Amino acid sequence: MAWIDSWSHGWVLFAAIALVFWGASGITQKLSTNRISSELSFLWFACAIIVISAVMALTVRVQWHLPMLMFWMAVAGGALNGLGALTSFAALESGGKASIVISLISLFPLVTVALAIVFLRERMTVRQAAGVAVALTAAILLSMEPDAAQLTPTVRQGSE
Repeated sequence: MAWIDSWSHGWVLFAAIALVFWGASGITQKLSTNRISSELSFLWFACAIIVISAVMALTVRVQWHLPMLMFWMAVAGGALNGLGALTSFAALESGGKASIVISLISLFPLVTVALAIVFLRERMTVRQAAGVAVALTAAILLSMEPDAAQLTPTVRQGSE
């Protein structure tokens, strides 16, 4: 199977590790925004990023000379990532359930797909387009909050 062969590439392992880290971060973000403001939670998030960045700067050999365009693209990517994190904290603090908020914001690759088609002239296969359609359907279904009457007794009890 092709997907098994892809595990021999280092990027798949890193992607799997990122999946676990980001999956766990959804819970820690919800727990923190239940007790402190989204702004304060974000500031502590940023402090953690600064510490990780400092460790990398001290331990990883980095080629610091790069074209200005690439510098600004990296800065823009960091700013957009930070703004995405800040608004996700706000969604959680505003009462969003972690299971729904994190699932919805995790569909951000759909925006990347659309932008890659427009700006990078990338193409999608029929199978990939079907995947996008399934993801959009998932987003719609996840965003539909049930009424209390629709919840089963087990679900109602677990949410209290």
